[in-house]
Amino acid sequence: MNSRVTLGVAIPQTFVGGPVDTRGMREFLQRAEALGYESAWVVEQILGSAASLEPVETLAWAAAVTERLRLGSAVLLTALRSPVHLAKALATIDQLSHGRLIVGVGLGGNPKVYPAYGLAAERRAARFAEGLRLMKRLWTEPRVSMAGEFFRLENASMEPKPVQKPHPPLWFGGHHPQALRRAVELGDGFIGAGAASTATFAEEMRTLRAILAEAGTAPASFPVGKRVYIALDRDRARAGKRLAEWFGAFYGRPALAEDVCVWGDADACVEGLRDVVAAGAGFLMLNPVFDELEQLERLAADVAPRL
Repeated sequence: MNSRVTLGVAIPQTFVGGPVDTRGMREFLQRAEALGYESAWVVEQILGSAASLEPVETLAWAAAVTERLRLGSAVLLTALRSPVHLAKALATIDQLSHGRLIVGVGLGGNPKVYPAYGLAAERRAARFAEGLRLMKRLWTEPRVSMAGEFFRLENASMEPKPVQKPHPPLWFGGHHPQALRRAVELGDGFIGAGAASTATFAEEMRTLRAILAEAGTAPASFPVGKRVYIALDRDRARAGKRLAEWFGAFYGRPALAEDVCVWGDADACVEGLRDVVAAGAGFLMLNPVFDELEQLERLAADVAPRL
């Protein structure tokens, strides 16, 4: 596979019925590595009707069955997690993978879930930012003392540190201008949501470029990617139907598939992905949701060389 655009893939962590197909997951990841994909990614959905594996544990498992693929999250809803525990878990994955981790983070758009985690939704953006600052300090400082609004530590240490220095790259997701500002202030890159259309992503990129310019940050130093739900199939109607079924199960919105997906034959998929690149993505995380191994092979052969 040869492509000017960096390509990653979504790890097949959602499934319908029966036990988890670990053999199929392993084959998918190892084949993605052999085909030259750059990275493999998880998504977070802890509560929901779709059967979806927990992302941090899935990344640890993926680290054990691969050697080269970078491993990313798009995104972890870190405001719902303890930053101390999460910092430890992610540092462990970076160690186990020999420095292949990319930490994608986001605030999430559903404040109603906070009580399920024993948390209040009020001040959640402040908790999110403070938790990330704490994680970065635990990854980089020998001892940490912090008297924050939400977290308090006194001369605390965490070892081992991540392999990557100063720490694994932090990529932010989000839509609101304030989320994009946090990305530039605290992060190392941006990942557009799969549930956002190309037009929405393009608008986010215009806002992000303005914020980067305001901060004096060169766009070339701040990588941008997007998750793209994709289905390569000469029978466009069949692919559209299967995408809608999956979107109904995962998002509860079958009609969303038509707004945000790229699907159809190779020409249609290339055109759709080129539009995402033109909007500002230097990295594409391809996310087939059915026949994943077959899609992986066909995308590498018929689509990637034309990007």
